Amino acid sequence: MDINAELIKTKRTSQSWTQQHLADACGVSLRTIQRVERYGNASNETVMALASVFEIQQADIIVPETPVIEMELVTDENSKKLEKIIQFIFTLSSGIMIGAALVVFFTKDVV
Repeated sequence: MDINAELIKTKRTSQSWTQQHLADACGVSLRTIQRVERYGNASNETVMALASVFEIQQADIIVPETPVIEMELVTDENSKKLEKIIQFIFTLSSGIMIGAALVVFFTKDVV
């Protein structure tokens, strides 16, 4: 899981602990602490150990997941509605242009 690596490093250095000292206090390997501080991910067990050693809540360590926004897929029904709207707009604009052209054509000799 993703964790706040900067928080872990700050907590460790504020107590003047080496990575090895933190690893020993947590009961994990030095490599695990290096990975935590460098990449910001850890197992549940490591998160529990870190929270216990620093006397903070696990939620303070864990980076919340970004919610996934689901997009509504274009369905056949929505596609047909969109097609009808486009046809209507095209027909309406074509009619307006043809009407304007006819008005100009038939009224240019009147003046």
